[in-house]
Amino acid sequence: MDVERQQGKWTQPSLFEAREGQVRHGGSGEGGTGAGPTEESQADTASTRGRALASGKMERICERENLNRAYKRVKRNKGAPGIDGMPVGALYDWLQEHKAELIGSLLDGSYQPQEVLGVEIPKAGGGKRQLGIPTVVDRLVQQAILQVLGPEWDETFSEQSYGFRPGRDAHQAVRRGAEYVREGRQIVVDMDLEKFFDRVNHDVLMARVARRVQDKRLLRIIGRFMRAGMMRDGVRVERYEGTPQGGPLSPLLANLLLDDLDKELERRGHRFCRYADDCNIYVWTRGAGERVLASMTRFVEERLRLRVNRAKSAVARVWERKFLGYRLLPGGKLGIAAESMERAKQRVRWITRRNRGISLERMIQQLNEYLTGWVTYYRYAACKEHLRRMEEWIRRKLRCVKLKQRKRAKPIADFLQSQGMPEWRAWLLALSGKGWWRKAGSPQAHEAMTSAWFESLGLESLTGRYAALNQ
Repeated sequence: MDVERQQGKWTQPSLFEAREGQVRHGGSGEGGTGAGPTEESQADTASTRGRALASGKMERICERENLNRAYKRVKRNKGAPGIDGMPVGALYDWLQEHKAELIGSLLDGSYQPQEVLGVEIPKAGGGKRQLGIPTVVDRLVQQAILQVLGPEWDETFSEQSYGFRPGRDAHQAVRRGAEYVREGRQIVVDMDLEKFFDRVNHDVLMARVARRVQDKRLLRIIGRFMRAGMMRDGVRVERYEGTPQGGPLSPLLANLLLDDLDKELERRGHRFCRYADDCNIYVWTRGAGERVLASMTRFVEERLRLRVNRAKSAVARVWERKFLGYRLLPGGKLGIAAESMERAKQRVRWITRRNRGISLERMIQQLNEYLTGWVTYYRYAACKEHLRRMEEWIRRKLRCVKLKQRKRAKPIADFLQSQGMPEWRAWLLALSGKGWWRKAGSPQAHEAMTSAWFESLGLESLTGRYAALNQ
């Protein structure tokens, strides 16, 4: 059971006892948690050692409260199983039996992560993104490490870094870029790091980790996480570079490496915004931009051992490039990038396919689930007219679906008449030899399936939600 009843409320149990962080291998009792003279002696010895190594990070990672928080976060995040097939729901029972062994291996530095499960997902701009899904237990350990190292490291990161940091998001990065444009910096150096998460040099990254972590046990474990092999199609692939996305530690390690880039840009006095591996530098002139791109490319490739994608990197006017899906306009206004609008339309086309075999109401529900989040993300863009035209297009797509679902002339005519249309006009459309898309754009289809009719079926208004978000 993942929960227990206490005082009439369901509460999350504490898996790790008050002194669990000091349990060593070989504890007596089931799961190494039973009372016994040997365990008490080992616990006392470990507690004394923990006080002597008060600065040791691993003791803090293995504290009861930290481990319980990590367990709850992994449970809340859910996620797919790793190579061992263990689902998140089975983690509680596994820990009940193996928690003493797990904590002991962390405290003595012998913990050995398993391989990650390699999965490729399509990227928004085309191509594939490589993910590495750790096992549930490895995700628990990474989360526990992240909760200790993250707050300490985050304080030292640049103010211009916005990705994967608490209290920061993409909107803040875009609005900071808009501030630079309002100052008159209308040329952007758009640096694209080629397959960043797959190209991270382990030696370079571990050197930076070692500057901040003196606990050799923790260094060994982080190094093992980075070097853990990847299982792809049942074949184990050795990894000599990269920190694949998928585990809790990956974003923190990425920010640590790229913090060198941030500090170099700050040292040179540049105005920039970075969100993960997406970095924009704002300058006054195109000539200055060309010089910055050339010098920073040398820095990234020589100092950080990363690759700059020269085909995708560019120096251009800000409104000719996109940043986190937005387009920066003259005067610092924000718009939706054309690529972002096209991706949204592609998603709508997929949802409203006429051969899906689902009801119109279900289709509308799926549209709402996607589009409400999409509009919420782009709420800072000046895009009311774009949204109005998109709404009209979506309603026509749905009219097309509804007519196609009626299939034959008589059901179409009956539906139109049920919506109050005269019989002769209903049959005029029903007997038309035009295609479904042209029928959906006819006056009869508009009169029978009005905006109010779609609203009665639950279709969210994009312009209405946009206006509500910007009140």
